[in-house]
Amino acid sequence: MRECERKKDKVFINIMLVATILGVMAWLGIEKYKEDKIEDEKGGLNYIAQSMSIAPGEVVEEKVYPKEDVEKEYRGYLVEARLEIPSIDLETYVLKDYSVQALNVTVTKFWGAGANQEGNCCIAGHNFQNKNMFRNLKKLKLGDRLFVTDNDVGKVEYEVYDIFQVLPKDVSCLSQDTDGKRVVTLITCTNDSKKRIIVKASELESSMR
Repeated sequence: MRECERKKDKVFINIMLVATILGVMAWLGIEKYKEDKIEDEKGGLNYIAQSMSIAPGEVVEEKVYPKEDVEKEYRGYLVEARLEIPSIDLETYVLKDYSVQALNVTVTKFWGAGANQEGNCCIAGHNFQNKNMFRNLKKLKLGDRLFVTDNDVGKVEYEVYDIFQVLPKDVSCLSQDTDGKRVVTLITCTNDSKKRIIVKASELESSMR
């Protein structure tokens, strides 16, 4: 009888020992899973942060621009945006599609990125005496401000950083290599039409609201 009880005790002890070992192994497995998951999450966050050039945990504020309604058409032509240059008292629509006929109406988008998009939005216009043309573009100076307003992004402020002249066949000013920045290039002719006046402006950082 006692022998039978001893055998039962051994079986019970062995069962408890196995159960304890299995429990410890399971606990270690869960803890290892938690550690691996945390490391994976940290690695993912670090990768995202590095790819965005920000520190982990840093909050990136999205730029918000003032919204204003812009007419979608002007004299039968689709409108890309509204352009304002206070220093030369210019406010005009920028037509969406370039053509000889459109240029006789007002300034037009000539090449590149859309209004207020990343890249180089190139706008061309005659230097006619009409108040909505580029007759006074030659009067602009470095540091002057201009505003481009569209129905998608809103009203963005730019600062003139370069002014120069090129021959008509020189199209280097149309380059879209802007390092992800918003750039506006204004183009018109000199009075004798032998050269082109180029005014380049980049988004003003303080335009962030």
